[in-house]
Amino acid sequence: MIQVINEGVLVRDGRPEISDDTSFRRGTMAWKILQAHNTSGDPMMLKLKFDAMVSPDNNYVNILQTARASGLERFPVPYVLSNCHNTLCAVGGTIAEDDHVFGLSNVRKYGGIFVPRFRAVLHQYMREMMAGGGKMILGSDSHTRYGALGTMGVGEGGGELVKQLLGQTYDLPYPHITGIKLTGKPKPGVGPMDVALELIAEIFGTPSAKNAVLEFFGDGVSELSMEYRMCIDAMTTESGALSSIWTTDEKTEEYLKQHGRASDYRKMEPEECAYYDSCIEINLSEAECMIALPFHPSNAVSIHEFNQNPEKYIREIEAEGNKAKGSSGKPFTLQHCLKDGGFYPDQALISGCEGGLPENLAAAADILDGVSIPADGLNLYANPASLPVMNDLMKQGVASRLAVSGVVLREAICGPCFGVTDTPADNHISIRHVTRNYMTREGSRPKDGQFSAVCLMDARSIAATVRNNGRLTAASDLDVIYTDYHPTFDASIYSGQVSDFRERREPDAELIYGPNIADWPVMQNLKKYLLLKVTGSYEGSVTTDELIPSGEASSWRSNPEKLSSFTLVNKDPSYAPACRELREQARQFNETGICSEEIMAQAEKIGCDLSEITIGSLVVSDMIGDGSSREQAASCQKVLGGFANLANEYATKRYRSNLINWGILPLETKEDVHLAKGTWAYIDTEELMSKGYGILHAEDREISVTAGRLSEEDKAILKAGCLINHYREKQEK
Repeated sequence: MIQVINEGVLVRDGRPEISDDTSFRRGTMAWKILQAHNTSGDPMMLKLKFDAMVSPDNNYVNILQTARASGLERFPVPYVLSNCHNTLCAVGGTIAEDDHVFGLSNVRKYGGIFVPRFRAVLHQYMREMMAGGGKMILGSDSHTRYGALGTMGVGEGGGELVKQLLGQTYDLPYPHITGIKLTGKPKPGVGPMDVALELIAEIFGTPSAKNAVLEFFGDGVSELSMEYRMCIDAMTTESGALSSIWTTDEKTEEYLKQHGRASDYRKMEPEECAYYDSCIEINLSEAECMIALPFHPSNAVSIHEFNQNPEKYIREIEAEGNKAKGSSGKPFTLQHCLKDGGFYPDQALISGCEGGLPENLAAAADILDGVSIPADGLNLYANPASLPVMNDLMKQGVASRLAVSGVVLREAICGPCFGVTDTPADNHISIRHVTRNYMTREGSRPKDGQFSAVCLMDARSIAATVRNNGRLTAASDLDVIYTDYHPTFDASIYSGQVSDFRERREPDAELIYGPNIADWPVMQNLKKYLLLKVTGSYEGSVTTDELIPSGEASSWRSNPEKLSSFTLVNKDPSYAPACRELREQARQFNETGICSEEIMAQAEKIGCDLSEITIGSLVVSDMIGDGSSREQAASCQKVLGGFANLANEYATKRYRSNLINWGILPLETKEDVHLAKGTWAYIDTEELMSKGYGILHAEDREISVTAGRLSEEDKAILKAGCLINHYREKQEK
């Protein structure tokens, strides 16, 4: 199905040929959009300004607090605050509605757009109301992807949104552009998640994907509906890509016209000759029904392959789960899911920006017509992506057909994907049409002995599995007559329920704080020498979900100090206490000049004046940062006194950007990174900043490190200690 060319390609009249003629970069859609938003004057060193931004309620409070502390006066571009992630109320931490009231008061004061909860998942709202040809949208959610509508969406940490709010730019070298040529037409029963999972399994972690822009073109695009394209597009995040863009056509034009935005349509396609840094050809006719096994979307196989030997795959899932769970409680087992040579999952969900689109749910209804799901069978729950989607499903009878079959339709939220709803029981496994299936993503708590897992599948095969009495089944194996579904859209739902203060902002409006919405603590600046203690040392990949879990921890999202208690809690419960102990020593040193004998001994090794030393904690691992764009993965390290990470590789640009914006040095090395916990090390930061490389002096060895490409702005932020300090210092000058 997929052929990858991992070298430069010139696509001429749709036919790829190997070439190094980069003069034809200008022929891509990506070049045109990026240069239209580039303010640097240098086409290869981009300084981008976006047309609009969007944030969900699990991180907009932190972003607004950071921007306010940095001198925010008004929102300079349309900024949408969506309330689709947090459904936790008075459980554990901040009451969700306190955050929503705070968000609305900011929209009123600074002039933005507020989407109340249960009206829309943020990405569906942006598709329906904001995305259009030639635009760029920045979001603080990693699945900010609107390429199918001709918009390059970028998911980043909150610091990058703060920069846009303050009139600054998004800076990066011109990215790797990967052309993706689509041919053929999917077979009945093969859905967009199936195509996406095959692609992710092929390119995750490769140069074709990592921090690249994926550009979709070819005759196969016209064979796909807009929603089919959108679902593939949303999943490109899981390949590690920076962004995506698709050719547009009459289907795109009709979608925008239907949503009252005909003027936002632009005909977009590559020129007759276009250069790509790599190229992928996908024959859609050969796509199969897929299942992504725990604990990553790239861990995907065809359902047919899985069903040939389910025992083998279940043993592999159990082994990986037990390795992570360790000795907490009884072993993780899924043996109860194996019956009569087949696999029977425990839970089924179709939800959010990926699964909750009307075509997916209409296909599920077609598959389930005439089926009555028993109470003790595999129950199916669905979250449509927006209230207009729910309205359309009801008007066209799809909702009633699903209800008659026993499918429960619920509000528009990201809960099942984000891990704050629908946690499976201990030793249970869920099949879901959502975007991500990382370990603990569904909300399990391994440190407490509770452990479960998620497989990703398309809505069609999920419905086929429910129909087949819960036995894993590929939808392509069923003989189903699919309805020719044509979604409609009623704009009055938003016009009456979404608050738009762009033209009527109230500069004197008071910001309304709930009792658990807290300011950022004081952050120390970076001095000449950085003295570090290893408080976390790990092997393999450390994901953002491990750095700060998405489940119950999110209830503390608006209180930086309390949220930081959850840092690495499921991977290493000793991490946060060790950081706090070191942070207290550093605080005493900063305030009084008095330091412990341990720190004094380390300072003597450096041989400098104590006033030249900053003390902080260090995390080391082979790779750090795969997963979400959430800035808390970095800010929580900083709140605990983190000043550097050391890795062979940072999984994404967005995580590395988060580190820099929170004043954490992103140290990289080709050498062995495995320093034992408790090890002391130091580095000359002035040398590192001026040369771009330096020596990390550890107790038993010296490690050559680099901080990667740092702009002058990056260096200024790191020296100041964080983005807040940097912009505050600018104001004071």
